[in-house]
Amino acid sequence: MAMKDVHNPAKPTEGELELLQILWKHGPSTVREVHGRLDGSRHVGYTTVLKLLQIMHRKGLVLRQDDERAHVYMPAAPESESKARLVTDLIDRAFDGSSAALMLYAIQSKPASADELAELRRELERLERETFQ
Repeated sequence: MAMKDVHNPAKPTEGELELLQILWKHGPSTVREVHGRLDGSRHVGYTTVLKLLQIMHRKGLVLRQDDERAHVYMPAAPESESKARLVTDLIDRAFDGSSAALMLYAIQSKPASADELAELRRELERLERETFQ
């Protein structure tokens, strides 16, 4: 069995990311709880959720507490850390290392709301102050 690389954790698939988002939002959960919180737009069986969580545990994406009858799963890393790793990988692979290129593409592809644009402006101003002082 391959050892988990804690410095380079596995990247979650789309389905795994959906389960991680449930765990980040609701905290440690049993398979039944995760299954019950899935979006009802597509049918995913209980055993599919169980198998996916088992795979995610082997990959190091979730931790499992198995001292009770029902195993409880929790994310192995905080949401912010996991998303930062995914975004950094996307920037490196698809945008030649340019976070600005990613942001421009994102805003052009799916326009931001007025509130989101105001938040982006505030963040850009903060970064400019920190960088150029």
